[in-house]
Amino acid sequence: MTALRTMGLLCLLGAATGAAFALDARREGARARLAFAVARGAEDGWTSRTVFVCDRRKAVVVEGVRPDERLERRKAQQVASLLQELMRFCDEEVTARLGLNEVVTLSVNGRPYVEWVPGSELPFELAHGKVEHTARERAIWKAELDRLVNEGDRLFHSDEIGTNGVACAMCHPDASNTHAETYPKFQTQLKKVALLRDMVNWCIENPLEGQPLPGDDPRLKALEAYMLVKRAGVALEAGKH
Repeated sequence: MTALRTMGLLCLLGAATGAAFALDARREGARARLAFAVARGAEDGWTSRTVFVCDRRKAVVVEGVRPDERLERRKAQQVASLLQELMRFCDEEVTARLGLNEVVTLSVNGRPYVEWVPGSELPFELAHGKVEHTARERAIWKAELDRLVNEGDRLFHSDEIGTNGVACAMCHPDASNTHAETYPKFQTQLKKVALLRDMVNWCIENPLEGQPLPGDDPRLKALEAYMLVKRAGVALEAGKH
């Protein structure tokens, strides 16, 4: 019986490994099909230009435009809007084809092109692989945000980012009067349009007599996150004084 159970376990492990390899192969196949789809214009004799979104898993093929041709402004805006739409389907390899007649067709994960209306969901037959965010994923994201905000809270109430013992919270209890939602705006102390982080650094240099924090410093990000979260629910109003 022990030998049979062992063989059964090995079969299950083998099946799971095989499934993982098959999933990887399907993903690689989808990427290859996307590359093929956007390159086939020259081969098929119809002129087209392809524009990729930043993750290069989404693309818009613009028919009637040469690969080296600059898109005219209206067409460029149309393409940009399409790319934004495609980013909603973050777990899919998607190519949209913008036809000469301005009809949009869509191919998802290498499936045949079908007509699609921007703003709508994927056609039902293409959407079965769509991944929804799980409760575990949302819990992880919340925990990471909470961690950053809590560190900002600690720094805001600490004197460690200055040299004279003054802390941000001594002038701004619970981030009051930071008006994070009004940036960017012209800041009189800086005599220029400032972002929230610019004003944070001004305060660190002046009331706190410390050194400004680089833009990629985790402490600056934490302070920004804390102030923005404390102002949650307040309407954004850039430029307000």
